[in-house]
Amino acid sequence: MRHTVQPQMKFVTLCIFAVFMLTTGCAIQPKTGVPAASPSEVAALADSIHSLGPKVDLQEAKTAAKAAFEHAQHLSVLYQVTDAPLIHNTKVNLGLRNRGLCWHWARDMKSRLKQTDLKTLDLHMARSKPQSFRIGHSTLIISAKGDKHTDGIVLDPWRYGGRVFWRATKADKKYIWLLESEVLKAQAINRHHCRKIASPKLKCCH
Repeated sequence: MRHTVQPQMKFVTLCIFAVFMLTTGCAIQPKTGVPAASPSEVAALADSIHSLGPKVDLQEAKTAAKAAFEHAQHLSVLYQVTDAPLIHNTKVNLGLRNRGLCWHWARDMKSRLKQTDLKTLDLHMARSKPQSFRIGHSTLIISAKGDKHTDGIVLDPWRYGGRVFWRATKADKKYIWLLESEVLKAQAINRHHCRKIASPKLKCCH
């Protein structure tokens, strides 16, 4: 029974997803990827990165901004993005796409920006503060060297399907950003606490 239930459930899920795609007009897929960012978009981000602190190198800020936009556009093609973020997430979870979840974007963006050999800027992996009415989210944050992630700029290409959403961390009203390491530590403590109590009525584990 175990070997037949899972394939059946996946088949049902695929059927439901196919019906959804047909009824929402998404069955005919457009070209993958997003358009390249304009020079003015890149310049605006570069100026904001440069203004993060007096010691931030202008050329380094320009390089980081250019790399962020270019790599996000590259990833949108690599991930075969043709839909809104949550629909693409569903495709990944169903095995129809290999990558494209928010943490894929964040990690791949970090890897690319690290290649620019940043000297006056830091990169932070962040996760949204858990909220019962909203799914968890991951992003990359760039800050001046030595500054906290809360003083940086969110670089989030997942939110617009490959278009880089960027904003000062404190000005991003949609999410409360915490360091990924802090979230993972809290989750580990929570799981350990649940195992020790071992109460079926305790709903602190997911």
